[in-house]
Parts: sequence; structure tokens; C-alpha cells
Amino acid sequence: MKNLIKQILKEYTEEQEKILTFPSLKIFNNDWNALQQFLKSRGNPKWKILGDLDLTSFSIESLGNLTSVGGDLDLEETPIKSLGNLESVGGDLNLANSAIKSLGNLKLVEGDLDLRYTPIEYLGNLTSVMGDLSLEFTPIKSLGNLTSVGGYLDLYNTKIKFLGNLTSVGGSLGLSKTSLVESLENLTSVGVTLDLAHTPIKSLGNLKYVGSDLFLINTPLSQKYTEEEIRQMVSVEGNIRM
Repeated sequence: MKNLIKQILKEYTEEQEKILTFPSLKIFNNDWNALQQFLKSRGNPKWKILGDLDLTSFSIESLGNLTSVGGDLDLEETPIKSLGNLESVGGDLNLANSAIKSLGNLKLVEGDLDLRYTPIEYLGNLTSVMGDLSLEFTPIKSLGNLTSVGGYLDLYNTKIKFLGNLTSVGGSLGLSKTSLVESLENLTSVGVTLDLAHTPIKSLGNLKYVGSDLFLINTPLSQKYTEEEIRQMVSVEGNIRM
């Protein structure tokens, strides 16, 4: 392990702008605090980890100068308050039941992103989640810069008001029992089911395609339009529940 650390430092010293790269936390015996002491001794440079990073057993509040995680990052039920300079996660990012309020500089999650039961209100610079995005039971108000979700997007029982730049959801989109959202704005397609039941939705915005069922039960749209009129606006592959 010592030889591996020496090699990492040699490569970093040869090219100071290069981000310090570790294969995993195992070279520090899976001890986050030992890693932090090592980084501090080197002036707290930017760094990244190529594999998974499980921090559920640590009372961690910030990720500091960590820029990317190649695999999964698990922070469930931790007191984490800041993701620091983190920009991307190559696998799943689990923040469920944590203290996080902002995603900071995070732009991309290539797996699933779990934010259930957190105090988060905004997604900040996040532009893409390639897997599922779980936001149910959060005070989320806006999706910010988010443009796409590859899997399902669950906003059940949230305070969401604006979908912002969101254009596509590859799986199902659940907005049931959200009391503030009135328009789908820039959203053009939902790959599976779109659930808008019991919402004040008044406009489908730019929506063109739903891959399965569309639920409009107890909405202003179900009172204003017939099923035939809805189908003239949007291509719905499944049933329309009015």
C-alpha cells in the first residue's frame, strides 16, 4: 500500500494540475479520517476515487476537494451538509435520510440518485441523472438545471412548483399529490407512466409523448378536456385515466 501511495504522489508531483487519484479507500484501510489527514499533509489538493466509496459509518459533514467517484457513493443517514467540489458520480449516489440541503457543484450521476427524506430544496448545477431520481417526501421546489432523467422520477408528495429545464424522463414520472405544479413546462417525453392525479395541473406544456398510461384523475385538465382532446395534444401509448 505504501508503494502505491508513493506512486500516486510521484505522478501528482510530476503534473501539479493533475487531480490526485486513488483506486479505492482500501489503501487507507477503509479509514476516511486517515485519508483526510493524508490530504491535509499535502495541502488539501483536489482528488478523485475510481471505485466505490461507502461513508455511512462516518460522521462526515463535507467531501472537501473530492471531484469525482467512479463507482457508488453511499452517504445514507449521515450528517453530510456539503458535497464540496464533487462534480460527478459514476454509479449510484445514496443520500437518503441525510442532512444535505444542496448538491453544490454536482452535475452528473450515472446511476440512481436517492434524496428521499432529506431537507433539499434545489438541485443546483445537476443536469443529468442516468438512472432513477427519488425525491419523494422532500421540500424540493425546483429541478433547477436538470434536463434529463434516464429512469423514473418520483416527486410524490413534494412541494415542487417548477420542472424548469427538464425535457425527458426515460421511465415513469410521478407527480401525484403535489399541490403546486401547474404546468409541465419544457418536458417533451415520458418513457413509461405519467401520474398527474390529484394535482392542480393546468397545462401539459410541450409534452408530446407518453409511453404508457397517463393519469389525470381529479385535475383541472380532466374537467376541461375530453380523452379524445388530450390524445390530439399528446401521443399516449396506454390508457388515459380521467
